[in-house]
Amino acid sequence: MNVTQDPAAAATDWGPFGRPIFDDPKARALSRVGVVDVGSNSVRLVVFDGAARSPAYFYNEKIMCALGAGLSDSGRLNPEGRARALSALRRFQHLARGMGLPPLSAVATAAVRDAEDGPDFCAEVLRETGLKIHVIDGREEARLSAQGVLLGWPGAYGLVCDIGGSSMELAEIHENTVGRRVTSPLGPLKLRDIKGGRKGRRDYIREVMEQLKSEMGTQRDRLFLVGGSWRAIARIDMHRRGYRLKVLHEYRMSAKDVRETAKYIEKRDMDKLRSDCGISSTRMALVPYAIDVLTRLIHTFKPKDIAVSSYGIREGLLYEQMPQRLRARDPLIEASRFAEMKDARVPGFGKTLYDFVSPLFSGARHSKRRLVKAACLLHDVSWRAHPDYRAEVCFDNATRANLGGLKHSERVFLGLALLHRYSNKRHGSSFEYLYDLLDEKGQHEAEVLGKAMRFGAMLMVTSNGEIGDLQWQPRKRVLHVTLPDSARPLYGEVAESRLKSLAKALDASVDLKFSKPAPEPEPEPEQAPE
Repeated sequence: MNVTQDPAAAATDWGPFGRPIFDDPKARALSRVGVVDVGSNSVRLVVFDGAARSPAYFYNEKIMCALGAGLSDSGRLNPEGRARALSALRRFQHLARGMGLPPLSAVATAAVRDAEDGPDFCAEVLRETGLKIHVIDGREEARLSAQGVLLGWPGAYGLVCDIGGSSMELAEIHENTVGRRVTSPLGPLKLRDIKGGRKGRRDYIREVMEQLKSEMGTQRDRLFLVGGSWRAIARIDMHRRGYRLKVLHEYRMSAKDVRETAKYIEKRDMDKLRSDCGISSTRMALVPYAIDVLTRLIHTFKPKDIAVSSYGIREGLLYEQMPQRLRARDPLIEASRFAEMKDARVPGFGKTLYDFVSPLFSGARHSKRRLVKAACLLHDVSWRAHPDYRAEVCFDNATRANLGGLKHSERVFLGLALLHRYSNKRHGSSFEYLYDLLDEKGQHEAEVLGKAMRFGAMLMVTSNGEIGDLQWQPRKRVLHVTLPDSARPLYGEVAESRLKSLAKALDASVDLKFSKPAPEPEPEPEQAPE
C-alpha cells in the first residue's frame, strides 16, 4: 500500500508514520457522524465512530425496501418500498437524535433520481422526519464510491465498480484521485425487466458494456467491487472454494474464480445456496442478474486482479469531509493508535516498543514495517480478556476487525504476532486452520515479532521510559541486548525466559549487558566574587 506521508510529521521522532492525529480538532469533528444511503434496493444508516481516518461502525442498520422494483415499467417508486423506506428513515432520524449526532448526511441514488415521484418522496421525507435527502447523479455516485475505496486503500489504483439495485457505476482511481467515471442502467432490478429472457438480457449487458468501455478506455489494473450484490457473489465464491477467513473486505478473486462461481450458481439449488452462504432471500434473488453483469465486466475490461471492498458510498461521504492531511494517513496505523489510546494499560508505550523491536526488521519493506508498528500499538489492548483465552482473542480481533488497508495474509500476520505476544506456541489454537493463508516465512516473522513484544512488555513501566536496545546480527546469529541499569529489577525469571524464547525463535545466541548509568554532572565551581 502506498501511503503519502506528511514530510513535516515524518521528520519528527515518530518516524515515517507521523505523529498521532486523532486529537486534532478536524479529526475529532469526525469522531462520530451518521450517514444515510437511500438506494434502489436498501436504505441504510451507518454511524461511524473512533479514529476518523479508520472509523469503526458504531451503528449499522439496513432495511431492504426495493424502492426501484418495477421502476422500468411504472416510472415510479415501488409503493410498498416507498412506505418501508419512509418508516426506516423515521426510525433512523429518531436514533440519530437519541445518539446526540450532528445532522445526518443523506443521499439517494438511481431509483429516487429516475422516478417521476422521486422529488415528492424527498419532500415527504423532509416533512415527516426533518431529514433532507440529497439526490445525486450517477457520476457523483461513482465519485463517492471511489472515495470510499480510497478511504480503505490509500494510494490504490484501478477501476471501481459499484452496483446498486437500479444502476452500475464505474470510476478510475489513481494517486489518491478519482478520474473518469460513468454510470449505466445495469442494476439487477432493472435487468429483471429486460425482455427476451436470459439471452436478451445478456445481449443488452454486452451492448451497454461496450459503450462503457468506449468511455472508460483500457482498464487492466485492479478491479474493486463495491455493492451488496458483489458481496453476495463473493460469499458464494468463498463457499465454493472452502475459503476459511469469512472477511469480505479485501477478499480476492481471479477472472477464473468468477467464471467458476457463475457455473456453480447455475448448478445449485438457490434456496440451499442462500442458506449455506447466509444471504438474504431479497439479495439472493438479484444474484443471477449480477453474476451475468460481472462475467461480462471482467471479459470486457480484463482486470489483473479483483478485490472486494466493503467500503463504498457511505465511506465516501465520510472521506468527503476529511481534510487532505487526514486523508493521507495510513488507516491501519491511525486505528491502531486510537485503540491503544482507548484500551491499553500504558497508552504511548507502543511507540517505545516499536523502537525496541525495529532492529529485528531493519531490512523490511514499508509494507512489513507498518504491520510491525500496528502490532506494537495493539500489543496490550486485549489485556481484559481471560488469560487462558487472551492469545486467541488477540488473533480473532486482528483477523476479523474492521480495519482498512489489510490484505487477508496481513491480517493473519498481525493476528499471529499478537497471539505470540501472549503465547509461546501457536499450535493447538482453534484458529490454526487460518494459518496457511500466510506462508511459512511470514508465520516465522510473526512469531519473532510476537516474542520480541512479549519480552519488551516485561520492561513496560511508563509510556516513554528507556527500555534498552536490540541489535541483531543475522549472519552470526547473535542477538545483542542492552538494557538500562534501571531495568535490573525488571529483568527477573519471567523476562529471562521470554528472552530465551525469542532467541530460540531466531536460532540465535544472546549477548546481554546492562548499560551503566550516566554519571551525575559535577557541579561547577563557584566563582569567587570580583
